[in-house]
Order: sequence, then C-alpha cells, then structure tokens
Amino acid sequence: MSLLSYPCTYMRGGTSRALIFNENDLPTERAGWDDIFLRALGSPDIYGRQLNGMGGGISSLSKVAILKPSTREDADVEYTFAQVSVTEKKVDYKGNCGNISSAVGPYAVYKKWVSVSGPEAHVRIYNTNTQKVIHAHFPVENGEVVFSGDLEIPGVSGSGSPIRLEFQDPGGAATGKLLPTGNTRDILKLSNGKSLQVSMIDAANACVFLNALDLGLRGDESSAELDRPNLLKALEEIRLEASVAMGIASSIEDAKKSIAIPYLGLVAPRYSSEMDFSLRVIASGQPHKALPLTVSLCAAVSAKLPGSLIHEVLENKSLDEVRIGIPSGVLTLNAKVEEKNSQYVALSGSFYRTARILFEGRVFV
Repeated sequence: MSLLSYPCTYMRGGTSRALIFNENDLPTERAGWDDIFLRALGSPDIYGRQLNGMGGGISSLSKVAILKPSTREDADVEYTFAQVSVTEKKVDYKGNCGNISSAVGPYAVYKKWVSVSGPEAHVRIYNTNTQKVIHAHFPVENGEVVFSGDLEIPGVSGSGSPIRLEFQDPGGAATGKLLPTGNTRDILKLSNGKSLQVSMIDAANACVFLNALDLGLRGDESSAELDRPNLLKALEEIRLEASVAMGIASSIEDAKKSIAIPYLGLVAPRYSSEMDFSLRVIASGQPHKALPLTVSLCAAVSAKLPGSLIHEVLENKSLDEVRIGIPSGVLTLNAKVEEKNSQYVALSGSFYRTARILFEGRVFV
C-alpha cells in the first residue's frame, strides 16, 4: 500500500504556525478534510504533544489554512482557516486566525497567484469562515516577497518585514452583529447559580471578556500560572454559557462542538505605563502564550465601546491606538468605531505582523 501524502507549505504567521494547502490539492468533498488535518498534525494526542505529526502541542501550533485564487471582485485569494484540537478528534472552522491571516498574502505572491509591481504588495483576502475581507500590505522586491526586516513582535524571536493587515468591516464575523446581545455589557447567569459581568463582542472573532479581578485573578498572570485544571474548567463553563447567550450555539451541548469561538479574555487595568490595559486569553482550552490577533482586534474595538469592561478599565478613554499588555509583551492596534443611528459600527481594524516560509514539500498522513 502506497503512502498517502499531500503538497503542503509550512509557514509561521505572527505567533502561530500552520500547514497551508492549496484547496485544489485536497479532496473535493470537504467531509474528507478533517481526517487529513488530524493525521497531518498528530491529533488527537492524549499526551498533548502531537509527537506523531506536525503540530506543536499547543493551539497556536495546531492550525491549517486552505487557500485558492479568488474569482470574487473584492478579493485576490480565498482563505479557509481550520483550528485542530490537540487532544480531541475535532477540527473547528467557525472562526478565523489573525496571525495565520498574515501568512496568506505572502503565500499568494510566492505562488504567483498575485502579480506585483512596485515596492509594496496589496493582497485582498476573503476569509470564508467569517465572510470578511482583509487587506494585506507588505514589501516586495522584483515581484518577490521580502521576508527579512527589522520588525520585532511580542512572542517571536528575531525580526521580519512588516505585514500590515487591515480588517474591513470586522463587526459580526461570527454572529452577524457587533453586539450579539445588543449590549456592551451583560450579566451572564451560570449553571451553578452565580452571575458574572461580561462583555460579549463580535469583531473579527466572537469574544467574551471577563474582569480578571472578579475571578480572583490579578490580570498579569503568565500562561503557566493560568494553566490550572480547575480554573480552566470553570472558564470553559463560562465560555459555553456565553456561546449560547451570543447565539453562536443553541445549547450547551451544541456549544461544545466549537473548540475556538467564542474566545475568552481576562481583562485587567494596566500594570505598567507601556500599556493601556492587560488581557489574557484562553484559546481552545489553553492559556495563550501571546494573544490571538483576532481577539486583539476585538479587544481594540471593545475599547472604543462605552460601557464595555475594557473601556471601563482605560484611564484614557479617547485613544486612537490601544496598547494591550499580553504575556509576551505589549501589542499595539488601531480600530475605527463610529456610532450611527444610535448603533455602534466597527469600520476597520489594523495591526502589524511578520511571517516566514519554513518549508515546502509533501505532508504524509
């Protein structure tokens, strides 16, 4: 029996890594994709290492991107994101990954799907998960991507050339509404009879933000400090309740089908003058070592919404850019929000990342 393999490119995008497939190289029936991705990354792995595949044992290193040239008038490339569980036999397509989004534009130019003239590429990306468009801008030389540069980002050693991502109209990426409940703040009633103040916001990805102090946390914990089974179990129960409240899932059992959205963010006041507020995120059941970029963008939008938990902790509530304190440093983002007809509208959000091609060949499954 011959070994089964697929053409694949392995790339880092921001603080994540992904196997990138050309959609035309995969089975036409999408029902066959999950098994390929699980085998390629080495999931499920009860030891949490993904030693039998290409994954790295944490959510940010267990990702897949499926790309193809686009025939849409507003896009050059179409991109489907898949979050592969490390320990469970699950592949989640409900959300997007901002970090991996930064690898899509360079990949499209590298593959000659997009021709470039001049010193900067502009690639329009249609994300099928959220049905949103992202514009990527990055340097090129003689039509080739320039990966080397001086930009350093928190969570990545070394430097690279800047990739500017602009998320167009990011509101309602998962639920169709920037404010799924109509409020910037809600009281979430939990199954144990307790209640908790939350902000449930949907911009780039659906997120539920909590006040870290309400959970007995400081807000400046490292990812290792948050990696406590009892705490993660309690946070997962909150996330599932929020999924139902936001209309993402019809029931708690339905909510369990998604390992990614809504993401859960722990908000706290700043603990240094270099940041405007602190944020810690639980992604796919694990404390994130940096910050998912779509969650960062959602947080930046939330910072512009009066009444939200993030807006409440800001000392300066009229910032153009927001500096978010994360486990690996400080991340700066810009979000544009307007109030129209008594409703808030997220116009755009932008940030910088770096990316790198690690290798190209075939992945055996």
